[in-house]
Amino acid sequence: MPESTKTATLTIGDKTLELPMYTPTAGPDVIDISKLYGQGGVFTHDPGFTSTSSCESTITFIDGEKGELLHRGYPIDQLAEKSHYLEVCYLLLYGELPSAAQLEDFESRITRHTMVHEQIHKFFSGFRRDAHPMAVMVGVVGAMSAFYHDSTDISDPWQREVATIRLIAKMPTIAAMAYKYTVGQPFVYPRNDLDYASNFLSMCFAVPCEEYKVDPILSRAMDRIFTLHADHEQNASTSTVRLASSSGANPFASIAAGIACLWGPAHGGANQACLEMLRTIGSVDRIPEFIARAKDKNDPFRLMGFGHRVYKNFDPRAKVMKQSADEVLDLLGVENNPTLQVAKELERQALEDPYFAEKKLFPNVDFYSGIILEAMGFPTSMFTPIFALSRTVGWVSQWKEMISEPGLKIGRPRQLYTGHAMRDYTEIETR
Repeated sequence: MPESTKTATLTIGDKTLELPMYTPTAGPDVIDISKLYGQGGVFTHDPGFTSTSSCESTITFIDGEKGELLHRGYPIDQLAEKSHYLEVCYLLLYGELPSAAQLEDFESRITRHTMVHEQIHKFFSGFRRDAHPMAVMVGVVGAMSAFYHDSTDISDPWQREVATIRLIAKMPTIAAMAYKYTVGQPFVYPRNDLDYASNFLSMCFAVPCEEYKVDPILSRAMDRIFTLHADHEQNASTSTVRLASSSGANPFASIAAGIACLWGPAHGGANQACLEMLRTIGSVDRIPEFIARAKDKNDPFRLMGFGHRVYKNFDPRAKVMKQSADEVLDLLGVENNPTLQVAKELERQALEDPYFAEKKLFPNVDFYSGIILEAMGFPTSMFTPIFALSRTVGWVSQWKEMISEPGLKIGRPRQLYTGHAMRDYTEIETR
């Protein structure tokens, strides 16, 4: 905790409280209200915790007004352009960019832990074939605690490290298995000769009867999707992981909780919602109609994939993702895909329309990632599992940081109770 250099004065009736204030490395000052109830007999009401700091963190910082996203101080656009996912994983987990030897060791450890316990293969047969891949991932990741007993003791630093490596290494395998199961194809084992993104694409699209070669453009685009979704500060799923972990829950259960939260359409389903909107538009000639509807204040229709709740100017991840989208579409083409044709033309018309520029409704990372995943051949049901795969390192980094805090407390939000005051029980005959 930084040193308090000033205080905020709060007057409650005849009481005057001096609350310490802290100045972070970046962002607005923070008022410490941890002793507000004890000293003043009141607590704050903040639905959604949008004005409340729930933790102290050194991992990720977002400035929505400026359009900044920093991981350990490094801008996301630089990381996405110059780095790659596993190097960003190392940065998030350990605080600094790795040396060549450190990166080689880390990549080796990840690569050699990608296989899952063979009995987990049988676990999949308990799900219906039409189960949503996210339902499968919640179940399988939670069940990892039943297979890896030697990495569930959160008080042991070595077990925490082993769990970290296992989660990052095995999540692509589990996500690919969830996909293969829903389409009725055999599971494809991971390959140690492939990089992280290429290995995931291989496990998703290879079949045993023929050789599968990963195109480097698709692999790079996949790696960028992973990188750009690696962490995003204290969002709903990250906060869920922290809250679950605060009880002492094992890391596999805590990450499963994060996956369950991410499944919500208001959180992890944005790129899926974007593709569904593009399919609703259906054809290029209908785009003006939907743009007009988006401008109409009396029409509830909104263009999905434009603007962002946090970024009030532009999404810093979108520029890099647009580059990947252009590369992928140039490689695979859009001629035979009406959805992608609509996406390209909608992007062009929206960027040329003064209304969207004035409102700062630019295409965001979900718009471009949805286009890329659609072009690669992923069904929309796999978009959120891929998001969960990407975000695992962020969840684990936040979990490790929280576990190491001195004086860690279990999360226990307060409530504004508006129900009945105490009343006496009445016998059923008199009701």
